[in-house]
Amino acid sequence: MIVAVPTDENNASVNVCVSFGRAPYFLFYNTENGETVFAENPAAVASGGAGVKAAQFIVDRGAKALITVRAGENAAEVLTDANLDIWKAINGTVNENLSAYHQGKLSRLDHFHAGFHGKA
Repeated sequence: MIVAVPTDENNASVNVCVSFGRAPYFLFYNTENGETVFAENPAAVASGGAGVKAAQFIVDRGAKALITVRAGENAAEVLTDANLDIWKAINGTVNENLSAYHQGKLSRLDHFHAGFHGKA
C-alpha cells in the first residue's frame, strides 16, 4: 500500500508540511517493500484549486492513505471518493509520522477547513 505525506523538502527527516495543497513535495511510502519516492507537487504553484489538484495527484500516484496536518473540504472529497484514508499527522517528522502510522497511533482526520480559494 502507498502512503502519501506532504513535505517541505525531499527529506523524511523534516516535519510534515502544514500545507497539503501547496506542499512542495509528497513522499510516497510503500508499506510492502519500504520504498520511498519523493515527487514534486505540481499543484504547489497553482493559481487556484491547489488542494483538489494535489489530492488528484496523490490518487493518480496510487496512494491509499494520506498523513497530513490539515486539508480542505474539496480535497477531502476527492480523497474520500477515491477510498483513500486520511490520517491526522502528529507534531513531528515524516519518519515519526510513518512510524506512528505503522503502530496504529494516528487518528483519522475528520475536520476539514473550507479552503483558501486561490490565495497562495
